[in-house]
Amino acid sequence: MKAVQGRIWMWTAAAATWLVGALPAAAQAAATAAIDEVPRLSWQAVVENGGWLMLVLAAMSLITVAFVIYFVVILRVGTVAPRPLYRELVEKLRAGDIDEARKACEYRPSPLAAVTLVAIDYVRSVKHPDGMLLKDVMQGEGSRQAEALEMQTGYLLDIAVIAPMVGLLGTVFGMLRAFSAVALDIAQARPMVLAGGVSQALVTTAFGLIVGIPAMIFYAYFRRRAGTLVSQLEAASTDILTALLSSKAETE
Repeated sequence: MKAVQGRIWMWTAAAATWLVGALPAAAQAAATAAIDEVPRLSWQAVVENGGWLMLVLAAMSLITVAFVIYFVVILRVGTVAPRPLYRELVEKLRAGDIDEARKACEYRPSPLAAVTLVAIDYVRSVKHPDGMLLKDVMQGEGSRQAEALEMQTGYLLDIAVIAPMVGLLGTVFGMLRAFSAVALDIAQARPMVLAGGVSQALVTTAFGLIVGIPAMIFYAYFRRRAGTLVSQLEAASTDILTALLSSKAETE
């Protein structure tokens, strides 16, 4: 009799152990199946959940792409201080051919051409040009050209700062919508409206960062690129100044 009772207890313990191990696995499988059955949101639905602020962020992203393409084209040595123009100007100015140098600058406008034109105009305006004044004139124009380049890249910084703030504004609107749902008297409407408000808050924040972070990265890159080009412009302007002074010294 005791042997039979011992076997019964053994089988009961084994069955209980199996149930304890099987129940969590079954629950996990059921939860996984339930998650798989939940319909996933499309990109269109995600954007719609973001509200009208998503249109603002989309416009800012397009503007960012346009600025990136523009700076890729503009911020090059060939557009700031073209090597062919630089060699031609140095050659003509050393030869004393100021008129041809001016024509070359007018034919191929660039920051280097603008600096050279200011220098040529000063040399023509006075009978005995002063080297220090000529240098100051060229430095002034060079500073204006450099400032123009750096100010253009600043537009990307503006977008990098404003885009996350627009996303934060969407977060505020979404949370207001969510907390307004809590105050509703209809209990069935609360979960849906609450979920919609939280979704808008998260979506706009995410897209604001998606627009702002690349804009900041490109701003840092193009700013360094503009600084390099300004240094090359200064070096080329120094050679132009030397050529002008040497040509005036030879004529005198």
